[in-house]
Amino acid sequence: MPQAHAEVRTERAQRYLKQLASHLGERCEITEETDSTRITLPQDRATGHCLLTPRAETLTLHAEADTADDLASVQDVIGRHLERFGERDGLTVAWSAEQPQQ
Repeated sequence: MPQAHAEVRTERAQRYLKQLASHLGERCEITEETDSTRITLPQDRATGHCLLTPRAETLTLHAEADTADDLASVQDVIGRHLERFGERDGLTVAWSAEQPQQ
């Protein structure tokens, strides 16, 4: 399963997470977990999800999908929206590929 990771530097991680979940909530499945929120894209868009974890000075993103194309879609949707919401703060999302866990 292709995976990608990003560490987004921001002091407003919880705010951006909440805004993203609210915005995508009508089209995507939003699942609250212990310390994180999982956003699952609808299957007509891509088969994949992104786990977002707010920290003190970062918002950690971990994306997974069934295929490389689906992963690219997850990265695009999550990254594009976060950057748009955080434009005033200069928010940038730089994804790095991860090796699948065995």
